[in-house]
Amino acid sequence: MNAEQAAYEELQFYTLGLRDGAFIHQHVVDAWAAQHATADGKPISLTFALVGLYLHLERGFTGRAVQLAHMAMAKTKHDWPRFALPAERGAVTAQDVMAAAPGAARDRAIDTWCASVWEAYRESHRAVGELLHRHGVI
Repeated sequence: MNAEQAAYEELQFYTLGLRDGAFIHQHVVDAWAAQHATADGKPISLTFALVGLYLHLERGFTGRAVQLAHMAMAKTKHDWPRFALPAERGAVTAQDVMAAAPGAARDRAIDTWCASVWEAYRESHRAVGELLHRHGVI
C-alpha cells in the first residue's frame, strides 16, 4: 500500500469515527473518487463524486444531504455521463489532510481538499450542474 492510500484509509477511519450528523465522511469519499478516477472506471463513480463536490461546494450541502441526493439519483437506472479526466486532479491530497491536526483544522483541510479537486474539474462544472437540474436535485 502506498502512502497516499494509507492516508486515505486513516482519514476514512477518522471521519467515520466522528459520528457527526453532517457526515463529513461523504466529502472525503467524493474527493478521493474524483482525484483517483480512471478512464476504465464506472461512470457512476466519477459522476457521483462530482455531484457530491458540486453540492457541497457550490450549494453548501452537508455530507448527509449529498448522500441523500446520491440515493435519490440512484433510484432509477441511467446511462451516466463520462466526464473528462483532467491531467492534474488538485494539489491537495489525503496526506495533506492527515497532516492537519484532528478536529476543526482537519475538517477545514477536508474542505480545502474538496475545493482543490473540484477546481481541477472546472471544465465539467456546468455539465454537473445541468445533470443535477435534470434529476431535480437542484
